[in-house]
Amino acid sequence: MNGTRQNPASFIGILGAFLIVAGLVYAMNYYTRPPPLNQARVVERKKVLAEIRAENEKALNNYEVADPGKGIVRLKIERAMELIIDEYKNPMAARTNLVARAERAGAPAPKPPEPPNKFE
Repeated sequence: MNGTRQNPASFIGILGAFLIVAGLVYAMNYYTRPPPLNQARVVERKKVLAEIRAENEKALNNYEVADPGKGIVRLKIERAMELIIDEYKNPMAARTNLVARAERAGAPAPKPPEPPNKFE
């Protein structure tokens, strides 16, 4: 009745495999680390963030025609909320209007007219 005895070579092989994987993980972390941020990069990122926030503020607080062909406009956020509150006083009508607007907004644009035939 010989018990199962582990071979020391298998233990060393498993330990070696774990050490190789740990070494690869360390190497990947070392070689893929992004460069440290310098002051110029910090200023550039702040400038881009300020531009994005200004565009978002403009989109939220100004009227604009988003797609004149489909009749889609952008409203001020306060006005849009007022319209939604008024519209949802009758939920069934609001839902049908919403579905109709979504279908109209998602409809493909009409194809451009074909050029005239040069033989006519």
